Amino acid sequence: MQKTILFAKTYGILVVTVALFVLLALTTDGFLSERNLRNILDQQSGVLIAACFMTMAIIAGNFDISVGAVYVATPLVALLVENATGSIPLGILAGLGTGALMGLINGVAVTRLKVNSFIATLATSFIFFGTGYLVSDRAIMRPVSDGWRDLARSRIFELTSATWVAIAVVIFASILLTRTRFGRNVYATGANREAARLAGVATDRVQMITFVLLAGATALAGILGSSRAISAQPSDDFSFIFAVLTAVIVGGTSIAGGSGAIWRTVTAVFFLAFLSNGFNLHQIDPIWQRLIEGFVILIAVSIDAWSQRRSG
Repeated sequence: MQKTILFAKTYGILVVTVALFVLLALTTDGFLSERNLRNILDQQSGVLIAACFMTMAIIAGNFDISVGAVYVATPLVALLVENATGSIPLGILAGLGTGALMGLINGVAVTRLKVNSFIATLATSFIFFGTGYLVSDRAIMRPVSDGWRDLARSRIFELTSATWVAIAVVIFASILLTRTRFGRNVYATGANREAARLAGVATDRVQMITFVLLAGATALAGILGSSRAISAQPSDDFSFIFAVLTAVIVGGTSIAGGSGAIWRTVTAVFFLAFLSNGFNLHQIDPIWQRLIEGFVILIAVSIDAWSQRRSG
């Protein structure tokens, strides 16, 4: 019984994703087309980039609700600098630096001020959203350099540059979490913070780094999103954080911390993308799409809670 539970928890998302892919391939016209699959990869690139490091943050025992605000605000800062200087590299550095600073603010609030991560990042999300409005003067911003659109839209072997960046980030994040001392410390911090601290792990530093990495990755995703849209605009849109959190939770990362894997998060991103793509190709009413996706999230969280009780 324990082996069955462990297998389901570890590989369940992979099994259902493969099953969904096969089902859609057999029943849905156009799903297997090269163009459709390339579009799925491109559309999910931003979520993949942020979800990898959200997985890391949750394994370390924290939530970051400000990701949606970072995603909105950082490309506005990047375009402000690009507009002022005409330099794409300076714009990118400004956006990434702003993201890292936002992550540092979150880390300080959680590790130094000892504010619950959910509450702290919910508060900073409004600060970051407000920053986006101030930077843009409440207007849509567009690049002055033609090369800005190529950041995400250039094609290499028929895949967009945004897709290749996402692949590189997934590989980097996976190695960082599974093959380094820092990754082991992330798991230890999330599993039992006090025990990890007594064992010599700098738990505050580990958490701080996960916040900075997550916000920096989200800034990268936001910049690529602005390149794809050839614009950026201020908003209070939380949809990006919901997409990222859904992928991480459906992928089986424990909301209690200490357990999770980036490959499962990546698999969950594609499971949700295939599900949505299948809905659209079959012209399913968006209301029903929301209902079904809600049930999927509820089932994933329930399985996590159940497995935690069994293991406890």
